[in-house]
Amino acid sequence: MTATPAIESFQTAFAIRPDLLVEASDAADVLAAVRDAATRGLSVAVHATGHGLPGPVEGGLLVRTHRMDGVEVDPGRRTARIGAGTTWGAVVAAAAPHGLAPLNGSSPGVGAVSYTLGGGLGILAREFGYAADHVRSLDVVTGDGVPRHVTPDTEPELFWGLRGGGHRLGVVTGLEIGLVAVERLYGGSLAFDGDAAPDVLRRYLEWTRTVPETCTSSLAATCYPDVPQLPEALRGRYVISVRVAYTGTAAEGEALVAPLRAVGPALSDSLRELPYTESHTIHSDPPFPHAYHGEGVMLRDLDAGTAGRVLELTGPKAPMMTVVQLNHLGGALAERPAHDSAVPHRDAGFLLRLLSPLDGTDVKAVRALYARVAGETAPYALGRALNFAFGGGDRAETYRGVHGPRTRERLAGLVSRYDPASLFGGAY
Repeated sequence: MTATPAIESFQTAFAIRPDLLVEASDAADVLAAVRDAATRGLSVAVHATGHGLPGPVEGGLLVRTHRMDGVEVDPGRRTARIGAGTTWGAVVAAAAPHGLAPLNGSSPGVGAVSYTLGGGLGILAREFGYAADHVRSLDVVTGDGVPRHVTPDTEPELFWGLRGGGHRLGVVTGLEIGLVAVERLYGGSLAFDGDAAPDVLRRYLEWTRTVPETCTSSLAATCYPDVPQLPEALRGRYVISVRVAYTGTAAEGEALVAPLRAVGPALSDSLRELPYTESHTIHSDPPFPHAYHGEGVMLRDLDAGTAGRVLELTGPKAPMMTVVQLNHLGGALAERPAHDSAVPHRDAGFLLRLLSPLDGTDVKAVRALYARVAGETAPYALGRALNFAFGGGDRAETYRGVHGPRTRERLAGLVSRYDPASLFGGAY
C-alpha cells in the first residue's frame, strides 16, 4: 500500500485521491485491504473502470479491481464466472462462441460487477429482466473482514441485498451469472433531425404500447457540438434517435419498426440483423474518458406532453449540452425473479436519463436544469436509478431516493450486521 496522487478514471470530473491504494490481483488482496482499513480506521471505496463513479474519493483506502478480469464460461450450465474488474465486452466475447450472451449494458467498457450490483438495465432487459435477476452466486469480502460465498441457500438475506443494493456491504470479488441463448439481434439506431422531435416522440410513445417483450428500446435526444471529432452530418445538429434491440427475425424486425420509419426522412438508419458481439453499436457510447454529471429517474408512465416539455428544457435552447435518454421498461423487468432482490421500482414504465458534459460547465447550473426537469416529471416519478446517479456528491448522496423506506430499513439492517464499522459508507 502506498500514498497516491490522483487516480485516472473513465469519469474525469471528480478527483480520486485516496490515502492508500490497493491494486488487487485476487480476493486475498481484497481481504487484506479491507482488514487493514478496519485496523487503521479508514473508509473503503472500490474502483473497477470508473464509468459509474458517483463522486470524488478523498482519503481512505481505494481498492482497484481492474486486474481481476477473468471470465470462465460453462456452456453446459449456461453460466459465466466473472472477476471483479471484468468488463462486459470481455464477457460478451467469451460467451459468443457458445451461442450465449450475458445481460450486458450498452457500453462494452463498463465493469460487469458494479453494473450488476446496481441492478443492471441491459440491451435485452424487457425480455430477460435485470442482470441482478440472473446472478447465481457472489463472492464478497464484507465490511467485517470476512470472505463469503453468497447464494440463495447459504445467506439468503445478503444475497437479496447485494443484488440491487450497490457497494454498501463490501467488495464483491466475483460473480457467477446466468447466460441466455442469444446469438444475433435485429437492431440499431434510427436518427431524425431535431425539427421532427415532437412527431418522433409522440410516435415512439405510441409504439411502445404495442411492442412485444422481445423488443427493448430507448429514445435519445442530443444537441451535438460543432467539433471535428464528430461525423459531419451530426456536427452542431439537434438529433433525436430511437435505438432498438429485438430478438425476433429480421423480417419481423422490419415490420416492427415500420411505424417509426414512417415518421419521415431519417438522417441515418443502422437497423439491421447483427451478431450479438456487435450489440454495442446500437448505442455507440463514447469509449473515451470524459467529465460528466448525470441522473436517472424511474417513471411510472409518461405522456407526450410531459416528455415534450423535458425536450424543450434540454434541447437547443438549454444553457448547456444535455443528452436525454428515455428507456422503455416493463416486460420481464416488472416480474419478480425466483429469488427476490433489492432492485427497486419494478412497476416503472420508463427510465429518464440525463447526462451533461462538465468541461467548462457549472455543476450548479446543471443541477438547476435537472431540478426543472424533475418538476415536470414529478407526477410520474417513483425514485432514482442507482446505476445512473452520477451526482458528484458523497456516497450517501448517491443512494438518496433510490430505495423505498422498507427496502432502506432492510438494507440498513444488513449494513449493521456485515459492516458494523461503516467502512463502506454506513446506513442507506
